[in-house]
Amino acid sequence: MQPLIENARTFGQRPEEFAKLAEGQSPQVLFITCSDSRVVPTLITGARPGELFELRTAGNIVPPYASALPTGEAATIEYAVEVLGVSDIVVCGHSHCGAVGALVRGDDLTAVPAVRDWLAHAAEGPEAPDPADTDDPTVASAVQNHVLTQLLRLRSYPCVEQRLAKDQLRLRGWYYEVHTGSVREHRAATDAFEAL
Repeated sequence: MQPLIENARTFGQRPEEFAKLAEGQSPQVLFITCSDSRVVPTLITGARPGELFELRTAGNIVPPYASALPTGEAATIEYAVEVLGVSDIVVCGHSHCGAVGALVRGDDLTAVPAVRDWLAHAAEGPEAPDPADTDDPTVASAVQNHVLTQLLRLRSYPCVEQRLAKDQLRLRGWYYEVHTGSVREHRAATDAFEAL
């Protein structure tokens, strides 16, 4: 922790670099990804402060839309789309994902009930994780299917649906390999994740 504290102490000693940020934000992208500490959106994309609006959840899960039960995730998505007017939403899954791995292996999560109940959202997708991933530590195909499920979920959010209908928003599915640093994007034409 100490190196992080030292960096935080000196971080604000360059106020000229941050003055423009006080004027507001206008990110072009809502980047939805996992809370995993190995996945750092600004490093992956090279974004500077103010360029990405981020939503990080365990397993990059987008919960089903329910207007009667608002969530922090729904509020973040709505704010990004309606207030900030982002033009793109990226859902970025990653290799070696503990959340998706737990689902694939059918891990007993009774000791972590909040995690268990949160991951139940992931299991409601159109396809169950590929059983072949059980022995694959990267859980690649399961993560990629999971990303596609989250993209479908996003389409059920009214603000997203409206902007898509007006061709004012693009949804993108990415897969990040922790062990190589490579990023692939889902291509509808081939229904495959291909290099950017």
